[in-house]
Amino acid sequence: MKAATGIGIAVAMVGILMGAMMDGTSPAAFMNPTALVLIIAGTAGATMASVGMEGMKKIPALYKLVISAEPLDVQGRVNLLVSLAEQARREGLLALDGQIAEIDDEFTKKGLQLVVDGTDPELVRDILEAEIDAMAARHHAGVLPFEKAGGFAPTIGIIGTVMGLVHVLQNLSAPATLGPSISSAFIATLMGVGSANVIYLPVANRLKALSAGEVELRTLTVEGILSVQAGDNPRVVADKLTSFVPPSERGGDGADNVTELPQREAEAA
Repeated sequence: MKAATGIGIAVAMVGILMGAMMDGTSPAAFMNPTALVLIIAGTAGATMASVGMEGMKKIPALYKLVISAEPLDVQGRVNLLVSLAEQARREGLLALDGQIAEIDDEFTKKGLQLVVDGTDPELVRDILEAEIDAMAARHHAGVLPFEKAGGFAPTIGIIGTVMGLVHVLQNLSAPATLGPSISSAFIATLMGVGSANVIYLPVANRLKALSAGEVELRTLTVEGILSVQAGDNPRVVADKLTSFVPPSERGGDGADNVTELPQREAEAA
């Protein structure tokens, strides 16, 4: 599900609030502006000091990506590459030149252009794998702010609690206020631990999963492009690439599905 991360965070928050309410605690007890400002500003400042301003600027876009990321069409990529292998085997590699502009994925287009230009297979692999490594490094930089925030938030919360307890100890002469003051002091720790484990770390883990999926898809693409360049049988290409597809997503034999595609196009013409 595309919005699984957002739904999961919402379910976790609702579950925590419901648990507190079932125990007799009012949700209003958690509305502590001082603790909220401390956690948000303190965590943001410590994270900025770690990843820099450029890393912080990417956070809104990364939140949007996590909440609305489209699922990767691995089987669709397999079908495309097998179709290209069939066309290259029948008409030659140069026949793929007209298909490149119709492909949406820039990584696949780059690999096919290298093949059409007659680049050595080992050099094609080296170039495309360098692209994958660079992408993985960018993705790691995107995950870093959330991992850092997940580490800093609980500690900032403890700092807030200690500050609250210092205030309590300074007002021991008013016993009637001790209970509410101590309760408020611990809200900072609750917010820090809660934000880390309900928001920051789940978002970081989701970004890692998205990155791993993209790396796997590009690795599949590299193997497919090299098979196209080598002139492998489309059925062999399909068997090789289908190993990257989860069994639940395998919609039949890829070679049979796509080998008929050029024939249908020819008939339609």
